[in-house]
Amino acid sequence: MRKTHTVTRRELLRSSAVAAGGALLAPAIVPASVFGADAPSERITVGAIGVGRMGNGDLGEALGLKQVQVVAVCDVDSNRTNASKERVEKHYAGKGCAAYGDFRELIARADIDAVQIATPDHWHAIPAIEAAKAGKDIFMQKPMSLTIQGGRILSDTVRRYGRIFQIGSQQRSDSRFRQACELVRNGRIGELKTVKVGFGTDPGTTPTPPMPVPDALDYDFWLGPAPWAPYTEKRVHPQKGYGRPGWLRIADYGAGMITGWGSHHNDIAQWGMGTEYTGPVEIEGEAVFPTNGLWDVHGKFSITYKHANGVIVTCTDTSKNKQGVLFEGTEGWVYVKRGTIDANPKSLLTSTIKPDEIHLYKSTSHKKNLYECIKSRKETVAPAEVAHRSCSVCLLGDIAMRLGRKLKWDPKNEQFVNDADANKLLSKPMRSPWRV
Repeated sequence: MRKTHTVTRRELLRSSAVAAGGALLAPAIVPASVFGADAPSERITVGAIGVGRMGNGDLGEALGLKQVQVVAVCDVDSNRTNASKERVEKHYAGKGCAAYGDFRELIARADIDAVQIATPDHWHAIPAIEAAKAGKDIFMQKPMSLTIQGGRILSDTVRRYGRIFQIGSQQRSDSRFRQACELVRNGRIGELKTVKVGFGTDPGTTPTPPMPVPDALDYDFWLGPAPWAPYTEKRVHPQKGYGRPGWLRIADYGAGMITGWGSHHNDIAQWGMGTEYTGPVEIEGEAVFPTNGLWDVHGKFSITYKHANGVIVTCTDTSKNKQGVLFEGTEGWVYVKRGTIDANPKSLLTSTIKPDEIHLYKSTSHKKNLYECIKSRKETVAPAEVAHRSCSVCLLGDIAMRLGRKLKWDPKNEQFVNDADANKLLSKPMRSPWRV
């Protein structure tokens, strides 16, 4: 007699790894009623790539969701990998969790449905692209990429392979930010004229002498596509604890607060303006950069973006614009930051968005939205192309600050207009053998 094979949810997801024409996949899920909502066949198996400061938090969120099972962790620092492996196994009462030092080994596992990536910024695009090609769905900490070219390739790859993707722009799952953007999109403040974005900056540091590489750290792999540089703890991350790492303030690995906080607030500006699939047409910026020391990203800064419809966005440090996003129109304003929404007139705050008006994507929990979309195959609240465009705004600002002159941008072709020097900065050289 022929043996009947019961197809599990995981096998159905795996069989639909490539969507025709790059479209998102149709639902292919065995209903929870068949096995029960917490049955193994219904759980989404996850591998965590990067389990440092942010990755440790992401890991905790995944462990708190019944529909998720973490089965593997990966980091180039074995102290962090071992600690995370122990944490996962303790949570699941001894059920095994694999530990890797090379993300490619984790991605190669056929039994992993999705990955969460919380690596340094220069290590965002490469593992995400490889995960998409391997048929994995992806959560990734912002920013999308360290370069506009890398972000474009990643977004295109996610679409081509039909993957579900969510960037860690959790403000899109906060009702205050959604309300602010809906008020603006529906004309409650009249014609939008200006948007003011503000956030803090990072300090510099003194020159730091080289140090011996810790035994637990695969430093060459940590550098990866970035240029070789001598090890010092302030270049990488603390060897004890999960404090704020130094790489955030070094241009070879991150762009500084322009992508750190800028990826959040510029994303909300894009959402409120309705420009999340395009970008500005002119950018002008200035900034103070350190003249010595290890940390070399911008300090105090000011960037002006002009959009094709005439709306002006100013993005500055908090000595000029206050923390958050302020939308200013001909009939009022709306201001939003984490934990706060305000408006003028105050009556805007109780204004009802009617059924026939613009209603933005509603998500009340960022990570739950991710895993719901992995099951339904619907787009997340913060998908790849939106993530790329919001990150591009930040990186355009960084380029303008470094060049110190007005730049004209073609958002359709993603090229600077008649500016070869600026176009060279859309990508970065990569150390062999790494590439996107």
